[in-house]
Amino acid sequence: MDPDSELITATMVTAGNVGDGAAAAGLLADDLPDPDPDADPAEPAADAEPEPVADPADPEPTAGAGAGSAPGAGDLALIVYGDGAYGAGTVLDMFKRARADIMCKVQAAVAVGGRYSKDAFAIDLANQTVTCPAGHVAAMRRAGADGGQTARFADACTGCPLADRCTAAKTGRTIYIGPYEQQLARARTRQADPAWKADYAATRPKVERKIGHLMHRKHGGRRARMRGQTKVDADFNLLGAASNLARLAVLGLTGSAGAWAANPA
Repeated sequence: MDPDSELITATMVTAGNVGDGAAAAGLLADDLPDPDPDADPAEPAADAEPEPVADPADPEPTAGAGAGSAPGAGDLALIVYGDGAYGAGTVLDMFKRARADIMCKVQAAVAVGGRYSKDAFAIDLANQTVTCPAGHVAAMRRAGADGGQTARFADACTGCPLADRCTAAKTGRTIYIGPYEQQLARARTRQADPAWKADYAATRPKVERKIGHLMHRKHGGRRARMRGQTKVDADFNLLGAASNLARLAVLGLTGSAGAWAANPA
């Protein structure tokens, strides 16, 4: 939906076992550029400059990390807001290639038992190394066809005073660096900025309120009224159109000389 007018611009129905982020490309098909069929999704955009991963030991966010302050932000025509379901690396990479300003929440890194999470490790993509909280350095090694890498600390964990707070594995701690690590790290750094948080908090509730509008009536979208994904999709799209008509009435839609105008304010 458009957060200014609160009009639904697209709907999509997916199977129950499909993540929300998988629908992002379809929902924004009219706004995102056509993908290059020859492009490698694991590679950064051709005109993109490499950006270092933030040092987790530095509590201060990177300068210019606030909302709308990304390189070239003045030229960005699309700002995308979304919850954690849209914070996957593949989705962030798609938005970055489209030169969109990304306002999608990325889940914080976690570790079992409250041990050090990945954020406690300094990941240096330029030099292909990972430094642990104790200062040990491990080289990255390719881990699979998807472009991911691993950094194994192995013997460095033996006798380390921080080992109990880091890992219970007999072979030592292993850190996986995914093919979209740079996008995820940049997003986590940005969303730590108070300006980003304020912008996100002022916009995301509008989407939740719109979902509530679609659900609260007996003829609403809480349950599918028919069988088959194609039919459910068409029916939900119709529900979205009906919701838009109600919203246009609130906005004061008027017709003049064959044209319609609304006042989003």
